[in-house]
Amino acid sequence: MMNFELTEEQQSVKKLVRKFADKEIIPFMQEWDRNHHFETGVLNKLAELQLMGVCIPEEYGGGGMDYNALAIVCDELERGDTAYRTAVSVHTGLNSMTLLQWGTEEQKLKYLVPQARGEQIGAFGLTEPNAGSDVAAMKTTAKRDGDYYILNGSKTWISLCDVADNFIVFAKTDHDLAHRGITAFIVERTFEGFESRALKGKLGIRGGNTGELFFTDVKVPVSNRLGEEGEGFKIAMAALDNGRFTVAAGACGLIEASLEASLKYCHERKTFGKEIGKHQLVQQMIAKMSANLEISRLLVYKAGWLKNQGLRNTQETSLAKWISCNAAFEAANDAVQIHGAYGYSDEYPVERFLRNSKAPVIYEGTREIHTIMQAEYALGYRQDKPLRKMLPAWPFDPVSVL
Repeated sequence: MMNFELTEEQQSVKKLVRKFADKEIIPFMQEWDRNHHFETGVLNKLAELQLMGVCIPEEYGGGGMDYNALAIVCDELERGDTAYRTAVSVHTGLNSMTLLQWGTEEQKLKYLVPQARGEQIGAFGLTEPNAGSDVAAMKTTAKRDGDYYILNGSKTWISLCDVADNFIVFAKTDHDLAHRGITAFIVERTFEGFESRALKGKLGIRGGNTGELFFTDVKVPVSNRLGEEGEGFKIAMAALDNGRFTVAAGACGLIEASLEASLKYCHERKTFGKEIGKHQLVQQMIAKMSANLEISRLLVYKAGWLKNQGLRNTQETSLAKWISCNAAFEAANDAVQIHGAYGYSDEYPVERFLRNSKAPVIYEGTREIHTIMQAEYALGYRQDKPLRKMLPAWPFDPVSVL
């Protein structure tokens, strides 16, 4: 049975991360954004607060909290800025939770434990220059050579490209099998032949680290294969269920940030002899932000509740990501409109909110992809079945984890 009240632990997490964002991110974000600077010290401080592995079992170095605690962390971080929610989304949602679901015990001890503690950073390499929504079109290859796979190819739009220590990378082990020929690997930055390069000139998330990965005859031990050969597509889709969940949660934070800034400005700015908040068309935008914030959070918490039960949640997570990211874009756009000409200046944060809000509408499944998914679920063309390995239900059972 779903409970719509936050637990005491979740309320404590919310207060903790809000205080952190107010102190460690918001005062500096304008400068970081202008200078395209990603402050890695923020991740170190999040690690000190045990927030880099908040929903990873304690047995693997994490906080042992439920999946909605992760949603709360992402929500509050994006209220600060999208760049740092993105970091947690990639590190925890796409990488660490994927290791928890699919990794061997040896892989979990070697990679998951230090990542959950924040001692190492994890990232995720799926997208390529010519393979985004069409994952099966990827060109990166992995050929078996004794006890190693030899990786060649490249990835692009990879968050934490220059920061991460470990990457979950997807490559073709059999081109004739399309998506069934994709396999997942754990690649360390220190592997010979690996290179990363940051991308500049982004519309938004300028305070984040995003770029390309290059693999030139990179030798990856067979022991670093994640899952079986040919399971890469399933692993990638399972990872996206976690990544999309965190993106949806973050979008709620951006809606709230847009609403907070707009409410403040509505009381400060006067036109025609009264606060602009008294004008009905401004009220219409405020009302839409407020409603979409509630709707989006309910969708996110429903997906999180399903995760806590150990149930497949692809449909619900897709819906949450689609609706909340669209709502965040609309909220940021309306916030700029409410601020008028000042909304076009970085004197106020809303122009950054608008720029940041566009990327989540595209990555981890474009809004068009999610529209199609939801239609196919409704029409009965798409049905989800339990995966061979499901994300463990919460509360975590030490016996099942170990």
